[in-house]
Amino acid sequence: MINIGIIGVGTVGQSVCRILHKNRKIITARAGVQLVVTKGIVQNLSKKRDINIMLSNNPDDVINNPDIDIVVELMGGVDEAFAVVKKALKNGKAVVTANKALLAYHRYELQECAKDLAFEYEAAVAGGIPIITALRDGLGANHILSIKGIMNGTTNYMLDAMINDGVDYDDILKKAQDMGYAEADPAFDVGGGDAAHKLLILASIAYGIDAKPEDILIEGIEDIQQADIKFAKEFNYTIKLLGIAKKLGDKVELRVHPVLIPTHKMIAKIDGVMNGISVVGDMVGETLYYGAGAGGDATASAVVANIIAIARQGKSSPMLGFDRPLEENLSLVAIDDIRTKYYIRLDVANKAGVLHSITEILSSKNISIETMLQDQKEDSRANLLLSVYETSEKDINDAISDIKKLNFVHENISKIRIED
Repeated sequence: MINIGIIGVGTVGQSVCRILHKNRKIITARAGVQLVVTKGIVQNLSKKRDINIMLSNNPDDVINNPDIDIVVELMGGVDEAFAVVKKALKNGKAVVTANKALLAYHRYELQECAKDLAFEYEAAVAGGIPIITALRDGLGANHILSIKGIMNGTTNYMLDAMINDGVDYDDILKKAQDMGYAEADPAFDVGGGDAAHKLLILASIAYGIDAKPEDILIEGIEDIQQADIKFAKEFNYTIKLLGIAKKLGDKVELRVHPVLIPTHKMIAKIDGVMNGISVVGDMVGETLYYGAGAGGDATASAVVANIIAIARQGKSSPMLGFDRPLEENLSLVAIDDIRTKYYIRLDVANKAGVLHSITEILSSKNISIETMLQDQKEDSRANLLLSVYETSEKDINDAISDIKKLNFVHENISKIRIED
C-alpha cells in the first residue's frame, strides 16, 4: 500500500480523493499496489467536505509523517508552496503538484532539490491533457521546432462567444464570471498570465531555457473589439489567445498574446472552454493535443495519473526530462526583436489624406501594408483596419507611437499579431 498526503483539499483535492475511491479497482490494477489518501491539509477545518479522510491544518502533519510516501501539493501560490515542496523533498517524499505558478518561478530549483526523487506535475499545464508526458517522453527523440497552444479555457470561451455570437467583451466577461469560468478578479486569465506560466513550463522541457514571466511578451484579450472580429472574418482568420514557443537557430522565442490565425488551421477549430496544443517536432512533424484544460475532475485525473506512475516506477526521470543541458547556448529572443505580421486597428477622422499620412509613417519604418478594411463608425469617424507584412516588435511599436501623434487619430491604437 502507498500512502498519500494531500496539501490543499479544495476542488481538485477532493476530486483526487473521489477518483481514487471510485476507480480503486482499475487504479490498483494499473499501479500494482493500493493507493490510499491517509491525510489531507486544509486551512479551514470547520468547512464541510464531501470526502472521508483525516484532516489537519498543519502541513507538517503530512511532510514529517514517516508513513506518507507521496505528497500531493494543491495549495496554490508560490512562496509558501515552494517552502512546503522543498521540505517534502528534503524528507524523501515523492511529490505531485498541479501548481503552475510554483513551476513558472522555481522549476529549476525544484529539479535540483528532487534529484532522484519522483516529482511529477502533469496537471500544471492544460489540466487533463497529457502534454507534459508527450513532450518529455513521447517526443523525446525530436528537436521541438515550435509549440502553439490554447492554454486557458476561460479566454477561449470568451473569444468564441465574441466571434460566434457577436457578444462584446464586457458582457461575455460577466457571463463567464457568473458561470464560474472566470474569477471575480479575472486579470490572471484574461491578461495572459495563466497561459504564460504554462508556456514557460513547456518551454523548459522542450528547450531547457530558464525564463520567468517577467522576461517574456505577455498580452491579454481585454482590448479585442467587434471591429477586430469583423476584419478577421473578412480575411478568413479567427482570434485565439495563444502561448507560442519557437526555436530560431540558437535562440528561443516565447510569447503569449491574442493571435489572428487562419480558420483552416487545426488549432483554430478548438472552441469553448477546451484547450489545444500543437507541437512540431523535426522528426514527427505536427502533433495536436486536445481536451479539458481545467475543472476538478480533469485536473485530478492528471494528478492521479502521476501518482500511478510513481507507484509503478518508484522514481521518475529528471523532472524536466533531462539531466544535462539540452542544447548549448540557447538564449531568449529579446521582445523588441520578435518578428511577425501584425493587424492594426485605428480610430481615425474620416477625411482625405489620412491613409497617406499613416502609410508614410509605416514606410519610414520599412513596414508595408498587406490588406486594409474600413469600418464606418459615424459620419466623421471610421475604424481603419490594416494588416502589415512581417516586421519587428520595435519597429511596429515605434510606428504606432508616431501615428498616435497625428491629430486625426482618436483613442488608443490596437494591434494583434498574425500567425499564418
